[in-house]
Amino acid sequence: MPCRLPRGPAAALLVLLCLGLLCVRFHSSLSPRGAQKHPGPSALSAPPRGLQLQDVFIAVKTTLAFHRSRLDLLLDTWVSRTKQQTFIFTDSGDRGLRERLGSHLVVTNCSAEHSHLALSCKMAAEFDAFLASRLRWFCHVDDDNYVNPRALLQLLNALPQGHDVYVGKPSLNRPIHTSEPQAHNRTRLVQFWFATGGAGFCINRKLALKMAPWASGSHFVDTSALIRLPDDCTVGYIVECKLGGRLLPSPLFHSHLETLQLLGAAQLLEQVSLPTLPALPRHTLVPSAGSPMNRGQGWAALLAVPLPSQASGRLQWVPGCREAQDLDGSWHQAL
Repeated sequence: MPCRLPRGPAAALLVLLCLGLLCVRFHSSLSPRGAQKHPGPSALSAPPRGLQLQDVFIAVKTTLAFHRSRLDLLLDTWVSRTKQQTFIFTDSGDRGLRERLGSHLVVTNCSAEHSHLALSCKMAAEFDAFLASRLRWFCHVDDDNYVNPRALLQLLNALPQGHDVYVGKPSLNRPIHTSEPQAHNRTRLVQFWFATGGAGFCINRKLALKMAPWASGSHFVDTSALIRLPDDCTVGYIVECKLGGRLLPSPLFHSHLETLQLLGAAQLLEQVSLPTLPALPRHTLVPSAGSPMNRGQGWAALLAVPLPSQASGRLQWVPGCREAQDLDGSWHQAL
């Protein structure tokens, strides 16, 4: 039977019905709901926003005795370029600093002593302030560090953003040992790596959130007292021995314990942190001036891995926390 197309009023009605359906479908595709279901090519190809300086929380640890001799220099140099990202943690109020820093001056309830307890108290305050900030990176430095914001941002952008990252420079050319209390009045000897706080280190938020059970509130001071080690060692212990993470060593961080004479003028511009003050008496744990450790090579030679180029950003993790078979107690005398 041949197919007959409608004619007259019926045909006109059919055409109007089809046009109405097409119009409804067209407008639905322009609605927000339709746009979510059918994103355009630009939405599909848009890359994620790269790390910016406003994503970084920079904590500077200081004490009343150094407000004038150290902080004034920092405020006139690199802090003036990172004022919105930098917070000064101290133990005493200061009207002059409050006028210059406002809420970015954090007066803790910690002691002014240079003791394990006082230092860990300030580190705990830094850590809690970072968690409350919701920023992406936590970077700790001391009040005798000069920070290069451009180099810092370049380093952090080169790191694996999807991983737990703890980056800094070891002050030792070997892992540190400590005794870890166990149940039934037993102890376990462990060894782990840590980044020296005097040179600075950074931790991303993903890792910091996992550290919270041992590092937030009063837990950090408790953890430090448990292993009887300073604040920077405690950070390494939490990352490696409690979470199974690893330190990512970087030669771009420097403390006052190092000599910078081996760095050329061009290399200085690539460094993340540098000492701002004249060299102080050397710690017995740090190799002498001119040794491979001062070139950032001591840990690399120990692990038999090539030292990464300072500009390449291709760093390698050190081995994580391990149970120590033998405990050489010599390091206790230096800490």
